Amino acid sequence: MATGISDAEASDRKLDRHMSVWQLFFLSMGGIIGSGWLFASLNAASIAGPAAIVSWIIGGVLVLLVGLNYAEVAGMLPRSGAIVRYPHLTHGGYTGFILGWTYLLSAISVPAIEAEAVVTYASTYMNGVIDKTTSELTWPGGILFGIGLMIFFFIINYVGIKFLSRFNSFVTGWKFLIPALTFILLFVFGLHTKNFGGYKGGFAPLGWAPVLGAVASSGIVFSFLGFRQALDYGGEARNPQRDVPIATIASVLAGLVLYVLLQAAFIGAIKWGIFGVHAGDWAALKAAGSAAKDAPFYVALKAAGPALLGGFATVLLVDAFVSPTGTGYIYLGTSARTVYGLSVVGYLPRQFQLILSRFRIPWVALIASTVVGCLFFLPLPSWYELVGIITSATVLTYIMGGIGVNVLRRTAGSLPRPFRLPAAEIIGPAGFVGALLIVYWSGFLTLAIVFAAVFVALPVFVWFYAPNKGWINPVAGAVLGLVFVVLWVIVQRWGQWALVAAPLTVPHPAFPVFYFATIVLVMGFTGILYYLCNAEGRQAVSSTWWLIYFLLAVFGVSYYGAYGPAADLGKPAGIPFPADLLVVIMIGLLAYGWAIHSGYATEDIQAIVATGSGVVSENPEAPTTAPPFNATQESAS
Repeated sequence: MATGISDAEASDRKLDRHMSVWQLFFLSMGGIIGSGWLFASLNAASIAGPAAIVSWIIGGVLVLLVGLNYAEVAGMLPRSGAIVRYPHLTHGGYTGFILGWTYLLSAISVPAIEAEAVVTYASTYMNGVIDKTTSELTWPGGILFGIGLMIFFFIINYVGIKFLSRFNSFVTGWKFLIPALTFILLFVFGLHTKNFGGYKGGFAPLGWAPVLGAVASSGIVFSFLGFRQALDYGGEARNPQRDVPIATIASVLAGLVLYVLLQAAFIGAIKWGIFGVHAGDWAALKAAGSAAKDAPFYVALKAAGPALLGGFATVLLVDAFVSPTGTGYIYLGTSARTVYGLSVVGYLPRQFQLILSRFRIPWVALIASTVVGCLFFLPLPSWYELVGIITSATVLTYIMGGIGVNVLRRTAGSLPRPFRLPAAEIIGPAGFVGALLIVYWSGFLTLAIVFAAVFVALPVFVWFYAPNKGWINPVAGAVLGLVFVVLWVIVQRWGQWALVAAPLTVPHPAFPVFYFATIVLVMGFTGILYYLCNAEGRQAVSSTWWLIYFLLAVFGVSYYGAYGPAADLGKPAGIPFPADLLVVIMIGLLAYGWAIHSGYATEDIQAIVATGSGVVSENPEAPTTAPPFNATQESAS
């Protein structure tokens, strides 16, 4: 067996289990309060107007539903790199690989976008680091500045989880205080009530469809994604079964309150003339001519008038370094644990499990995450362009929270659950549908890029994982993967949404042909893989058909729905709002039922159940697995 439960537990034992519930909470809050608070309020207001306040509430509630599902699973099975390991335990290698790769794409890019946020705010007092027209980093000043920040993130993580958690507790205290003071000062000195509905169109001047679209595309859900830190650092907690669920849920609730108040304060503080746009022209807030685009709250505080706010605006520039930096080093640690988790389940080489004995961190995974993260600077689009892609890719993996909680109740029902989710039969599918809607609201143009990046990794599965597991003949896998990647690149370049320098932003004249080719390639690859695999591999492939259906169906609806390219141009959508939402929800509920039915007692979850506990044993002499699995392969060390 290429990678067994003994490998996982032997590696997990080497991690430093130090963090308290407060340190886990501060990690999650440190992930939540980052660049999102600096930019998302302006971005959301430009999309939804004053109704962006509603967008924040919807986004927070949907993320809370996702977090509640993960709280039970994480309390039962606390692991570092948890989110990429759970699908492997419930649906086997093929589902786990697709979703693990998707999660990696998002996690490894966040440190770079946080670094860009620092550089963007710094452009208010530094010349030559940001292109003021596109808000992209310039070479050499901006990109070298960003790389320097990435190196700083690396150092903070390299010296160990004890230092990281203690240092982060102080930084997060500052990060919470400054946004809190910001909305208090703006409410007291800068509130203009007319901004909440006194202009053309009222409270929702751009309609209610953009209010939902803002949830995914403006940075709202991106801001909440930090809740996952407690999950991904769960294997390094002192009392994970109690503390991980508490930190996860509490961080989402605290973030929801903070961000709703910040959005209301920002809307009330807008002085249209100083912002450089016409009164009531919400869509122009992030246009090139807007004075606030690169430093929204700084401009709002300066515009409020009193000298006190002008002085505090300078403090905000300091926080514009501290907040994204704090989130950046947290996410770099998350990226490293994601790489580590993918290695533990066998999707990446065993070398990424290597633990540094002095500081007890996955050091090879940390180096790889830093290097790959820096590649996103070459070139890196603006913060406003990247958040939708990262949000969609991340939340796409969160669909497994509601699925996992119910599958594991069937396949691992005997494991202790310190937190047992009430009404899981309702909250499970609700969390799944909530994640699905966030993905759908990202819009077709975003999903086209995300799905192209997700499926292009399928050849890696047949080149590396499947042959190592003995599921498929290496030569057959090599040929299948090569043919698929060549055809996939050709189709994507013909579609002109991905793998091109200037993505198409208008309806494609031959989208049905493109969509049919996409279906044939993905389903054909999966069908041939099933045919070539042995019995064990076929079981894993069979349990993934629901995910293939789900991704392809949502992709098709997103083109014709209210968030497709036609609607973006103001033309009638093929499936108008809100009928498109009903179609997507029906697709989602069918996929959810299919996924629950497809989940099975994988070999790894059976091995965990056989030990009688979901917590990794701290006793190095304790058996890491029980018969009949007999996994004896030594961990990378």
